[in-house]
Amino acid sequence: MSSAGLWRIIRLGAVGLVLAAAVAGLVLGDEWLWMAVEWSPLGGVWLYTDAGFDTPTTVTLIVAAPVKAALLWLILRTPRRGTLDRRAKALRALLYLMVAYTLVLWLPIELLPDVVDAVFSLVLWAAVYVLYLLVIRWRSPGLRAAAGVVFAVELALTANGVLDRLDLPEFGPSDVLAVSSALSPVVATVLTVVGQWRDGRWSRGTLVAGWSSVGLYALILPFDRLMDEIFRDGTVAMPVVWNTIALVTTVWHAATARELAAESRPAAGPSPARRRVNRVLVAAVTVLPLTVLIQPEEAAHLTYSGGSSDCYYRPAFGDLKPEERDAAFLCRARSTEGGVSPMFPDSMSDQAILAYGRVLCRTDDRDEQQAILARAGSTRSTWGVDLWDLVYVCPETVGATRPDLLRSTAETRADYADDIAEANARCRDPWPRTKGVVQATANYFLFVDGDPGYLVYDPELEEAAEEATDRSYDDSTGIGVAGTAALVGHVADVSDVCLTVKAFRTAPPPRTAGWDQVSEVPLISRSGRLSVPEMDGGEVGAGAPMPNLAIKGKGRYRLRVYIRVNDVAEEHLVVVFPGASRKKLKLKS
Repeated sequence: MSSAGLWRIIRLGAVGLVLAAAVAGLVLGDEWLWMAVEWSPLGGVWLYTDAGFDTPTTVTLIVAAPVKAALLWLILRTPRRGTLDRRAKALRALLYLMVAYTLVLWLPIELLPDVVDAVFSLVLWAAVYVLYLLVIRWRSPGLRAAAGVVFAVELALTANGVLDRLDLPEFGPSDVLAVSSALSPVVATVLTVVGQWRDGRWSRGTLVAGWSSVGLYALILPFDRLMDEIFRDGTVAMPVVWNTIALVTTVWHAATARELAAESRPAAGPSPARRRVNRVLVAAVTVLPLTVLIQPEEAAHLTYSGGSSDCYYRPAFGDLKPEERDAAFLCRARSTEGGVSPMFPDSMSDQAILAYGRVLCRTDDRDEQQAILARAGSTRSTWGVDLWDLVYVCPETVGATRPDLLRSTAETRADYADDIAEANARCRDPWPRTKGVVQATANYFLFVDGDPGYLVYDPELEEAAEEATDRSYDDSTGIGVAGTAALVGHVADVSDVCLTVKAFRTAPPPRTAGWDQVSEVPLISRSGRLSVPEMDGGEVGAGAPMPNLAIKGKGRYRLRVYIRVNDVAEEHLVVVFPGASRKKLKLKS
């Protein structure tokens, strides 16, 4: 069997499969009918259809199935035989890749990040446009130059979309860009069809498909409005209509690739000098639109906005490469975190913000900083600037007084661990010879301002913790008890205490000598756990792991607390043992 016969069988099979799938979809249900006709998953379409497709949508799908099958038959026509040079071969391959993308490849690419799809489209269209200029016989340098200008504008606009997805500086919004975005695809298609007509290799059917593609752009705006209105009524017929007629553009691309076979070219071509002039002209008209679209620095686009995803956290200075530090400062300067206004006006360029940041680095006087911010038009001129923001633009200045701000995350964690270990090392077990079933000694870090103390509680029943805190203020022992939680207050005005916890199977002797205060209260464990909160990366809690003090599981326990204050620290000894008594005892006041 010849290749032409085999290809015809493939075309018949593809078209037959489409029609058969549509018939099967009528039997199997709306979702199968949609996939058979639209060649895509149903996805978010269900959001507009509460209880399946309405009659207009179903009828539209049934009518669209044979229409799309006919268009697919035209798309899959066998390429025309003939000699192709390497440029024409490359253009044919890229056009068929574009057709394959429209029909099937868009689905797997859609599963990747949006930027992948945008970059793929930019690279594909850039190659196609360049080959259009080289392969089509325009018969007119002026027409070729005009096509080069329009192609360059279209690629610049596509590149602008890629920059937006990458959160990189864009050309910036403007009326010129808005008009260019609307007109450049239309003009590019018109010039390409005119070039094909002047070339003479393409048939009337291909040119008709090309002109029909131009007509599609005129329908985009009214179709968008119609779809918005109809979506509100719960029907999705219009997207089906649009996706069907949009295949005309795919038919044009496929026909352009199919009829690329070279014919006899004119014997006499341009002279070498004329070719060089044409190349310079094409290069000039390709580059000039890009330079026109780039705005001057005084109207620079903002690299980051307050809501940019890259600005949601404050990176450690030591984690950044030198080339990343300016971007970090721009994030902080434009941040609206916490609902506050940005440090500088939204209209200020990146370079101006960086310049103001370096000026602010040269003064540590708050009033002078406020004056500088006021000159910059900042709405935060009454606040000044924090060193942890300025460190990104002047590390040598900030580091002289705050070397801790130059650390990396790993260094900060290591210093944090060293500080915790040093604090824990200052605390000693006050009963070293009396070993509990479980026990631990650590420094317990409190909030600097107003922290009443620490909890001994059932961590799986935290609702009692707040009640225990409230009761601690009214109890003469400073211990508030609320069933499964006890809040132990501190005596001195301190920011931490040395805490030792021990659990025993029976009550140990009181041994109150050497302690300022000894109290005993009841406590319940309903889950089989009693413990003390740990820091666990925070700022409050025990600096070392705390054991489960409910050594007999669920039940009633007694909690005895020893407290004393010396020149070094405030020491607490917490003793837990089983006991059914519900009395509160003051063993030593």
